[in-house]
Amino acid sequence: MVLEKIEQANDIKKLNPQELEILAGEIREFLIEKISKTGGHLASNLGVVELTMALHLAFQLPEDKIIWDVGHQSYTHKILTGRREGFEGLRKYGGMSGFPKRRESDCDAFGTGHSSTSISAGLGYAHARDIRKKNYKVVSVIGDGALTGGMAFEALNNATRLEKNFIIVLNDNNMSISENVGGLSNHLNRLRTAESYHDLKEGVMNSLAKIPVYGDWMVEQVRRAKSGIKQLVIPGMIYENMGITYLGPVDGHNIEEMVRVFKDASKVDGPVMVHCLTQKGRGYLPAERHPARFHGAEPFDIETGLPSNKKEKAAYTDIFSTVMRKLGDRNENVVAITAAMETGTGLKRFHNMFPERFFDVGIAEEHAITFAAGLAAGGMIPVVAVYSSFLQRAYDQILHDVCIQNLHVIIAIDRAGLVGSDGETHQGIFDISFLCTIPNMTLMAPKNKWEFSDMVKFAVDFDGPIAIRYPRGEAYDGLAKMRAPIVLGKSETLYDEEEICLIAFGSMVKTAVKVREMLKERGYHCSLINARFAKPLDYEMLTRTAKEHRLLVTLEENVKSGGFGEQVMDYLEECSLDVRLLNIAISDEYVEHGNVNILYQEVGIDAESVVKRIIAEYVGLK
Repeated sequence: MVLEKIEQANDIKKLNPQELEILAGEIREFLIEKISKTGGHLASNLGVVELTMALHLAFQLPEDKIIWDVGHQSYTHKILTGRREGFEGLRKYGGMSGFPKRRESDCDAFGTGHSSTSISAGLGYAHARDIRKKNYKVVSVIGDGALTGGMAFEALNNATRLEKNFIIVLNDNNMSISENVGGLSNHLNRLRTAESYHDLKEGVMNSLAKIPVYGDWMVEQVRRAKSGIKQLVIPGMIYENMGITYLGPVDGHNIEEMVRVFKDASKVDGPVMVHCLTQKGRGYLPAERHPARFHGAEPFDIETGLPSNKKEKAAYTDIFSTVMRKLGDRNENVVAITAAMETGTGLKRFHNMFPERFFDVGIAEEHAITFAAGLAAGGMIPVVAVYSSFLQRAYDQILHDVCIQNLHVIIAIDRAGLVGSDGETHQGIFDISFLCTIPNMTLMAPKNKWEFSDMVKFAVDFDGPIAIRYPRGEAYDGLAKMRAPIVLGKSETLYDEEEICLIAFGSMVKTAVKVREMLKERGYHCSLINARFAKPLDYEMLTRTAKEHRLLVTLEENVKSGGFGEQVMDYLEECSLDVRLLNIAISDEYVEHGNVNILYQEVGIDAESVVKRIIAEYVGLK
């Protein structure tokens, strides 16, 4: 196998053209086989095999810097830098990350996970290079989806000031290749990047400028004519007008052509964009037909493309999908917003039923929130569905545009808590902390699937900013008979006893039920309260339970700092309530990738760990 010849960075340069073609096929077979077992980002990685190979052929790693936007398309990069064996433990606890990690390899120039960051990071690298008088190349790879993020355009605007080489590779997998335009552009690119062209252009302009009286006028006319012709024949004029040299489009599956263009791009002084057209999911028919389904794939059967693990219970996202469709029927003012995550957030059914009330704003969470604020000010009821870790990007908009004006915007926070295999950049463990700092915000979380449905309906009838956080995966169907009406700022008492009181928020109610059962088996009497609201807190309940119990235990799937438990602690201290408080939360740390159940144990929020801590704390009271 040619693949076995790749043991470290730059080994690909030792292969001949025939071996390169074979290698591309072997990489695809390898990725399909491995990801079918571990799960991971398949379609995006299949689409950039040749593109990645061309980058590794054109540049020298780790001296040159390749920065991947988001990073879910970095698997081929990992293979070509000697990490093939790591795919056995891909996205598993203690194994190789599914994203670039600086601590994992010197060839991972910048750690990523969120979108639209590569140009900013690359520009920083380029300036650092120039200040330190180094001579390496900097290449930022960004997808057409990530380019919808405002941060990418902020970076492009800033990049125009750069006078030294900086290469931006636009991986465009949403357009077909036009042979006519592509052929003409390739011809122009060869002319515009050739040294003879640059010398001739400078010579002509300098000569014209020396002509008395009319010289400057003639130079200006030539520039205007050149600009007009470019507008007709060059598809990247938006970048040219910004001051960024545009090369392309080029076939992103033609290694030889891309290597040539990358070499040409390296000659340009200043920022240069290379536009590559690729096919997402290339080489595996199910992924070509359904690229969204194979974006972040669970383990699957290679022959059929169907998931290996049969889904038995509805996920919280499925519940949200059903409730939103029903609410769309009942209330014509309800609108739905997503930031390029229509399927992932469960809004596809709403989109199909009410296309005029559905908005996909692209990868632009900041815009999504302020756009929702405008809709709310105009009399609509906007529901913004977003993953917890991506909501972090819109903190200012929530505070400034929604909450200061007290607008009725609903934020449906999917993937709240530990999400597992995607790791540090995707764990949704900060939203309680940052949302509870904002005046006028209301934050709640359901104990099970029925309460989730009730909370979405409550949020639609509410008046003001309100957020609902819910976890990834199967919706809890326990405690089905306990369905007290939702009342603003009021908790729900599930079991009322003495000694110890468990106060659980959202997803941790399920864990608290197990904890209570285990404590009961050991002879401890334990109350259980479903907090429902992190903001506002149920102060009446806290005062009562503090007087009736010796130990209060708060449970949350969030970092301890600024979380639900710390707010409870502040209230108890403020009111001088004489009761011991044990705060079960995640320590002040980033949580790596791995199976969620393993991560629960590692951070100490699984039932067994909680029981041990409670018993130790309670024994200490005696």
